[in-house]
This record gives sequence, C-alpha cells and structure tokens, in this order.
Amino acid sequence: MTDPWITGCNKKNLPKTELALVTENKKEKMQMKQEISLLNGISLIVGNMIGSGIFVSPKGVLMYSTSYGLSLLLWALGGIFSLFGALCYAELGTSIVKSGASYAYILEAFGGFIAFIRLWSSLLIIEPTTQAVIAITFANYIVQPIFPFCEPPYGAVRLIAAACICSLTFINCVNVKWGTRVQDLFTYAKVMALIMVIAVGLYKISQGETENLKDPFEGSTTDAGFIALALYSALFSYSGWDTLNFVTEEMKNPERNLPLSIAISMPVVTIIYLLTNVAYYVVLDMPALLASDAVAVTFGNEALSHAKWIIPIAVAMSCYGGLNSSIIAASRLFYVGAREGHLPDSLSLIHIKRFTPVPALIFNGLMTLIYLLVEDVFLLINYYCFSYWFFVGLSIAGLIYLRYTQPDRRRPIKLSLFFPVVYCFCTVFLIIVPLYSDTINSLIGIGIAVSGIPAYFLGVYIPVEKRPRYLQWLFATITKYIQMLFRCCQEDLDLETETSEAKAK
Repeated sequence: MTDPWITGCNKKNLPKTELALVTENKKEKMQMKQEISLLNGISLIVGNMIGSGIFVSPKGVLMYSTSYGLSLLLWALGGIFSLFGALCYAELGTSIVKSGASYAYILEAFGGFIAFIRLWSSLLIIEPTTQAVIAITFANYIVQPIFPFCEPPYGAVRLIAAACICSLTFINCVNVKWGTRVQDLFTYAKVMALIMVIAVGLYKISQGETENLKDPFEGSTTDAGFIALALYSALFSYSGWDTLNFVTEEMKNPERNLPLSIAISMPVVTIIYLLTNVAYYVVLDMPALLASDAVAVTFGNEALSHAKWIIPIAVAMSCYGGLNSSIIAASRLFYVGAREGHLPDSLSLIHIKRFTPVPALIFNGLMTLIYLLVEDVFLLINYYCFSYWFFVGLSIAGLIYLRYTQPDRRRPIKLSLFFPVVYCFCTVFLIIVPLYSDTINSLIGIGIAVSGIPAYFLGVYIPVEKRPRYLQWLFATITKYIQMLFRCCQEDLDLETETSEAKAK
C-alpha cells in the first residue's frame, strides 16, 4: 500500500512553480540545514537552563536546607550532578547523531515501545505544560506594571501569553536563523541582568555588608528528607542542559560543537547560579527571602533604587528566551517522532524552501495554546516530575547498555562508566523523591504515560494494512492538505535514518 505521505507528495499534484522548486532543492538534498553554530548552541543551553526560576523562586533550596551555607553547597552539588548528565549526553549525542535527545537514545537502546511512551508523555503533558507556564509568567511580568496594586486581568494575561507563543512559533517557522538570533539576543540580556545582580552583591560584600553571611551553616537541617527535597529543587533549576541534543542534526560539526557547547555552558550556569544566590543572601535576610514570591523583584526594590524597573523586564526577557529554546526543542522532538513512525506523517514534513519543520512547530504551538485554556495549568506541572527524571535516567542507562551491546560503535567521545553509573544511581533518588513527597500527582503522571499503550498498539504496532481504513484515509487526507497549505514535503532520509525506522516498530 502506498504510504500516505507519498499520496500527498505526488509531483503530479504540485503546481509547476513548486515542482521546479522541489527539483532545484533536490540538488542540495531536502533536509533541514546545519545552521546552528557553537555560539548558538551555548545560547540554547544557557537560555533554556536560566529560565524565570532564578529570578522568581530560588527559595526552594533555602526553605528546605534552612541555612545559607548548606543551600549554596547543594546548589554546587546540583551543578556537578547536572554536569555528569550533560557529559553523558555529549557521548550519546556524538555517537547517535540524531535529533530528539532522550527519545532518540531510548529508541536506539531499548526499542520503539519505551521510546513511544517517552514521546507520548512529552506530547500530552511535559512540553505543552512547560511552555504554557513560561508564557503565562512572561505575560504576568509584562502586565504587572499596569496593575501594580491588584491582580492583573485573567483574560489579558492569557491573551498576551498566546501572542508570545504565536510570535515565537512564527519566527521559528520562517527561518532557523531567526530563531537562533532571538535566542542569542535574549540569552545575552538575561545573563547581563544576572551579572548586574551579582555585581551589586559583590559591591555590598566589598563594603563590609556581610551580616547575613556570618555563621552560614548555623541552623542547617540534619533531616535527610529535607536535604533530599532541597537538592531536588536545585536539580530541577538546572534542567534544560539537554536542549542542544534535540537539534543535533542541525548543528555545524556536531562532533566538536555539541560537547564543546556543553562543556562551556554547564560551568557558566553553575557559577551564575551560585553568585546570584550569594547576592540575594547578602541583600535579603532569610525571612524576607522566604516570604517573597519574586525574589529578584524584592532584591531590586531593596538594592537598585531607581533602576529596580530593570528586574521585571529582565524576567520577561528571560521567559521569552526560555520559551523560544523550548519551542525549538519540542518541535524537533515531534518531528523526529513522526519521522520514526510514532506520530502522523504530516509532522515529519519540512518547508520546501525554508527547510523548517513547519507542521511540527504549528502542532507544538496549538498544543500549548490548548493548555493556556486550563485555569490551573501550574498544577499540571506537578504531574511530570516523575516521568521527566525517569526518562532522562533511562536514556543514560541506554549509554551503558549500548557499551555492551554495540562495543564497536563509533564514539568520538567515550566517558568512563563512572559518570553514567553515578548518574543512574542518583536518578533513582530523583524518581523516589516525587513518589514520596507528591505521591498522587506522580501516580497521575504515570497514568498519563501508560495511557500511551493503546495509542502505540493502534498507531504503531499493528501493520499499516490492518489499521482501521478510516484512520488511514484521515491521516492521508490531513497530510495531503498540510503539504499543499504549508508547501512542505518529506525530507530525504539518510541510510542510517532509514534503517533505524525498523527499531521504531
């Protein structure tokens, strides 16, 4: 039976101008271009890791550790642990040169079923919820100056959040370079804002204002459960170090630039986090810091005087840049999932002229807009903590598994097994913590993941010719009209990609 995408891609159905364009592009191969440089890669990682959290609510670590000294120690430990995971992803990303991050690595190591469940969890809860929360936070900080003494209107916040999502989706549909330039600009802006916060803190220290830092470990908790929760909060703030692995195929010289981007970004973010927290601790005492819902704004009100308006703008810019990197990563995840046969073929199409995954980007945007309609969308984020760490840990366990099952595989970077083994053991802790501290929400998250089993059976496991005919007709029709509407077609697959499709079944 003819694949649905072939029905829509029939050159007889294309207008002459588009047929000529496809023919011309065939000479250079119909694939997304390698346009992401080393600097773009660093901006993507740093921009996604440094979201709104360090500006808005870095108090989770302090709340559970109950001392400045122990909290800084846990921030440093979280940075080291995240570096271990990022180094493992450097090996995976250079030995499995495919976009999709943990989805691609789980697919390679453990086959299609587990990879599909990972993709299903991302599609239903992880990606749209994360992006909706970032967009709402952006909108709140944009609207806040207009309503300084009351809660901003619900409708205005959601409309601005929707405009933010639509604008970034459009930018990334038009050109990959546009997306990376936006990312570079907003990453520079948020880093400069944090450098300003750090500079104020260091100035205060140089002036002898260190009362809050005397006896930094006094009152430190000795409760193992509280220390675990504090470390968990720190580690969640470091999430996003895998962003570049979602776009590996679009990187220039990925064997060099992927590990180099990771090696530069991780220490930079860790140092920024540590020094920013020191600045907060110098200016704000513990009761003021724990009572604040927006620590950076409180810091600005205390220390920046007439320049305090910079902080809300910096938070908004940080959210905008973080959302951009999340959209880039999520769209590539859905694109690769469709290319491997785990999502409808229409999501694996790319624009015939701009070489961007337009259908995947629009699908990601629509999913996020749907989640904006959920009033308590912030609660949904609690559902995926378990799933997130489980699949990250499983992908790194795949590194160990592939070492034994594919010992002759080409590995430009080959780490000591100490790094993945330690990371996997620590991931067990990260899986247990949400089960212990938030059992019901974790079980709901597991239920969402398990709900993908019927979808896998119906859409992947059953051979195409045995699937319901109305579904075949529906997906073929959707693919055909998406191709005509967005001027997209299937990419030219490399041999390695084609052979890997068998693993998706």
